[in-house]
Amino acid sequence: MEVDNILFGLPIAVKDNIITKGLRTTCASHMLDEFIPIYNATVVEKIRKKNMIIIGKTNMDEFAMGSSSRTSYFGAPKNPWNKKKISGGSSGGSATTIAARDLLFALGSDTGGSIRQPASYTGIVGMKPTYGRVSRFGLVAFASSLDQIGPMTKNVYENALLLNAIVGKDEKDLTSANQMEEDFTRLIGQDIKNMKIAVPNFFMSDIVDEEIRNKVEEIIKMLENSGAVVDYIDVKYLENTVTLYQIIAMGEASSNLARFDGIRYGYSKENPKNIEQLYYKTRAEGFGEEVKRRIMVGSYLLSGENAKTYYNKALSIRDDMRKEFLNVFKDYDLIIGPTTTTTAYNLDDSMDDPSKSFMDDVLVIPANMAGLPGLNLPIGFDYSHMPIGLHIIGNSFEEAKIYHLASFIEKELGLDLNPNLGGEEVE
Repeated sequence: MEVDNILFGLPIAVKDNIITKGLRTTCASHMLDEFIPIYNATVVEKIRKKNMIIIGKTNMDEFAMGSSSRTSYFGAPKNPWNKKKISGGSSGGSATTIAARDLLFALGSDTGGSIRQPASYTGIVGMKPTYGRVSRFGLVAFASSLDQIGPMTKNVYENALLLNAIVGKDEKDLTSANQMEEDFTRLIGQDIKNMKIAVPNFFMSDIVDEEIRNKVEEIIKMLENSGAVVDYIDVKYLENTVTLYQIIAMGEASSNLARFDGIRYGYSKENPKNIEQLYYKTRAEGFGEEVKRRIMVGSYLLSGENAKTYYNKALSIRDDMRKEFLNVFKDYDLIIGPTTTTTAYNLDDSMDDPSKSFMDDVLVIPANMAGLPGLNLPIGFDYSHMPIGLHIIGNSFEEAKIYHLASFIEKELGLDLNPNLGGEEVE
């Protein structure tokens, strides 16, 4: 036991696509609703070494495919600020349990905004670390080149503490980065004078609700008054974000989910006539509609010449997007913008506005595409008192710099983000 282990004995919840030995891991799917793993994910081993106590697994979109947690086989979690509204997804359960103050710590995963978007909807802090910063060993794969595990907490300091506990090189994950250990809390509390911050014009589109844009602009003025330099800039390839994501994520999903065939583990159709019927019936009955749709599209994208036409080309353009972001970071410390186009919408809303759905993806997915760290920070409320989030993107392996800015804003705003107390702003 570490003498200075500040996390000793504290409870934590784990998203249900992270493998936990002896504890049911379902990915919110009928396919795995009775699956009991025989080993732990690396992040689980790390939090156990800190003597943290896992008190449960959290609900999510099925196999992390969704943005409202409504594709869960077990039903959607409800937003603590208004139980008629969504908590977001796919890490909706982790966001809910932190927002409701059931716990201080939870783990989520983020493939295309799945930590940051629900964090925004529920008024908590959620970090998607740099790709490779946290081991993916034991994370049930959705899109392997995009997935990343990250911390979800009620404030910035606790988020940095949890990230401290879960990072590190892992020989079981060949994509994990060999980075030196660091204390992500080390810049918290420092001023931001002369910090250079970029705001992509594309992120401040009219598609984003005016209340949210106004809140972000208030933050920009506050930063400028505090000595930071804030510039509006243009960033190439952002308009290609959604197309690239759909090609890469669905292609990789179809490959990763091929392992669920009814033979090795998980749900299996009883008494099939032959092996072909076993595969067909198991996958037809075990997977939900959204998962099956993504598998079918992904299978098409990877079939024959399509792999070269779509997937390989998407990877090439994604590399160009990453280079564009790295060029921005030659001149700026951080990038900021809204996390979502709206605050949380009703559980029974279809959210079928294509322009808003497109823009919601554009706001968060670029960080996944470029492998960059991104954090949601609560910055206030809309007219109906639902939380609004600010998205902060940093350069690779510069999470500490994100926490630096986030902690400064958090302190300046002094928000009370406890829905159980009405969530009024602190004077």
